[in-house]
Amino acid sequence: MKKLKLVLTMVTAAFVLLLTACGTSETSGENGGKSEEKTLRVVTDAAYAPFEYLDKGEVTGFSVDFINAVAKQAGYKVKIENVGWDPLFVEIEGKTADLAISSITINDKRKKTYDFTVPYFLSTNKIMVPKESPIKSAGDLKGKTVAVQNGTTGQEAVEKMFGAENKNLKKFENNNLAIMELKSGGADAVVADNTVVEEYVKNNPKDNLVVIEDTNAFEKEFYGVLFPKGSKLRGEFDKAIKEIMENGEYAKVYKKWFNIEPDLTDIKAQQ
Repeated sequence: MKKLKLVLTMVTAAFVLLLTACGTSETSGENGGKSEEKTLRVVTDAAYAPFEYLDKGEVTGFSVDFINAVAKQAGYKVKIENVGWDPLFVEIEGKTADLAISSITINDKRKKTYDFTVPYFLSTNKIMVPKESPIKSAGDLKGKTVAVQNGTTGQEAVEKMFGAENKNLKKFENNNLAIMELKSGGADAVVADNTVVEEYVKNNPKDNLVVIEDTNAFEKEFYGVLFPKGSKLRGEFDKAIKEIMENGEYAKVYKKWFNIEPDLTDIKAQQ
């Protein structure tokens, strides 16, 4: 009898393990063969206010509200984890996370390794400098020390202008550290996404910093949600992104964080 109980226990345990070993997502029920309240694991780098940042230990920002709205539209829930910039790409490539949202610019180099949704945000790089700085355009950065976040299009833009081996380019783990370098006098300028530097200048007037736009030097960029190559979720999220742009939910989230109506003309043209 004890042997029979042992066998039954082992079979039951094996069955439970089989059910739980089903990937990164969690489910809490079934409805006509389709999972209900399926929870997707989302990774991010929460050091990029106002898009994704930590507030009292919780990841918050435009990206968080946006991905929650998209996931809800697609019939999912999400669990967002702050893992850092470089690690999020490792997680997506290794398929240990379902998706990533972290102000990630869609470009051809990344598309070789990952899949992206349709664009959901338009951005461009701008220059942040002290008010008394002689730097008035991207050309004035030549010979100056420029701080950027490593692995971003800001870094790529400066390298394209002045060379990948430019000794005056300082690369940091995140933009917060790059901005600290500027404030401490270790850099003459920071190059980063326009919303990030504009938001910082607006919220920190005592730092006496200004933002410089140079449309001739920096191209328009579009953010997308990042998926592992071949992810079946991408199509569902493409559809959901377009739907929340039509039903007003996107505008609601956008106005909450940026206090203006979004201009979706360029974004929709890219879709």
